[in-house]
Amino acid sequence: MRAGKLPEGWVDTQLGNVVEYGKNSKKDLSDVNGDTWVLELEDIEKDSSKLLNKVFASNRPFKSTKNSFNKGDVLYGKLRPYLNKIIIANDNGVCTTEIIPLNAEPICCNKYLFFWLKSSTFLRYVSEVSYGVNMPRLGTSDGLKAPLRLAPLAEQKIIAEKLDTLLTQIDSTKARLEQIPKILKRFRQAVLAAFLSGTNENSQNFDKIVKLIDVSEKITDGEHITPKAVEDGIPLLSAKDVQENELLFDNVKYLSNVIADKALSRCSPEKDDILIVSRGATVGRTHLISIDKVFCLMGSVLLIKLNKNLVLPGFMELVFKSIDGQRQLVSASGATAQQAIYIRDVKDFKFRLLSLSEQHEIVRRVEQLFAYADTIEKQVNNALARVNNLTQSILAKAFRGELTAQWRVENPELISGDNSAAALLEKIKAERAASTGKKATRKKS
Repeated sequence: MRAGKLPEGWVDTQLGNVVEYGKNSKKDLSDVNGDTWVLELEDIEKDSSKLLNKVFASNRPFKSTKNSFNKGDVLYGKLRPYLNKIIIANDNGVCTTEIIPLNAEPICCNKYLFFWLKSSTFLRYVSEVSYGVNMPRLGTSDGLKAPLRLAPLAEQKIIAEKLDTLLTQIDSTKARLEQIPKILKRFRQAVLAAFLSGTNENSQNFDKIVKLIDVSEKITDGEHITPKAVEDGIPLLSAKDVQENELLFDNVKYLSNVIADKALSRCSPEKDDILIVSRGATVGRTHLISIDKVFCLMGSVLLIKLNKNLVLPGFMELVFKSIDGQRQLVSASGATAQQAIYIRDVKDFKFRLLSLSEQHEIVRRVEQLFAYADTIEKQVNNALARVNNLTQSILAKAFRGELTAQWRVENPELISGDNSAAALLEKIKAERAASTGKKATRKKS
């Protein structure tokens, strides 16, 4: 916090010297109208400070006491503070007691305080002092002791304006970058649709509709009863371990060789077989096995062994991942909460069977286009990482005084004497002392 020389007129202090963290006015449901804004933590998007929902008391009645806040207050989410849920209220309202309303006006600019609470310096402090293992929170005592780098009031306003402009530009750039993976997903589906629906100019036979059972040597599933696990042996994979592009072996159970041999006699996954998740949140997900490794499956995963004289595994994978393929699989799983794909449904899966030469060409060309899309997506992810780092970099520059260095040269009278941050602190101290004195006098009388 104190590393490096502070800009002229600045001071390092504690949050409690500027704002009374944790001291809030309370309200019950009987104290508010139906059109009163009721804010919960779930309404704030992490990191971005974006308000996701604005719900009113008529639609969100509450039983527990709430904190009251006013328009312009900084609303700080003290529960799981690493989520960085902070907004500035655009209206009056009430909020969960896990949100702390802060108002430092007129001594300190609320927008300046808002940006400080999002800075890496403040976040590091919070991560060190938060208490609670599963649901950490910033307590009142630690909140009051939290670091605050205070600039002169006039400079605070300039910093807030500059950060508003710069971070809005970053958010806009980030939003555009985040749209690209969605565009690439549509691109991949368009590629699959073009090659699998008969628009390929080299196609010769798109009229042969077959069922999967007609081109498969075996369609089965894994173990329906979880066998006894051992510390070391043959891996047992369930639905959660089947990803589109990889199989996860880090957190799996293991079967003894004797039990595994029995399981493998009925369901033995091998390279170029296809797996389909038949239960759970990822029902319909498919994976083409690309590794030579012995493992067993739970009943939440189906196994398809293809007749490679009729259909290429790579081609069948594309069919499953196409819009029509996913539609068939998801439709087969049903519309209930416990979605499930059964072997009989997979056997009846229908698709257009092409000649092997056409399948080879389609796989080659699709892989080529997908590789191009993957390259773009990797570049986008790298760019997003840089953009996310840029936000903290700009905040750090702001609170080192680098964004306003020229402004200070041009406005020395606004950062010194009575306008310095030290003078601001003295003014706050005097006002609090006077306020305490008045209360004591009233009590005495």
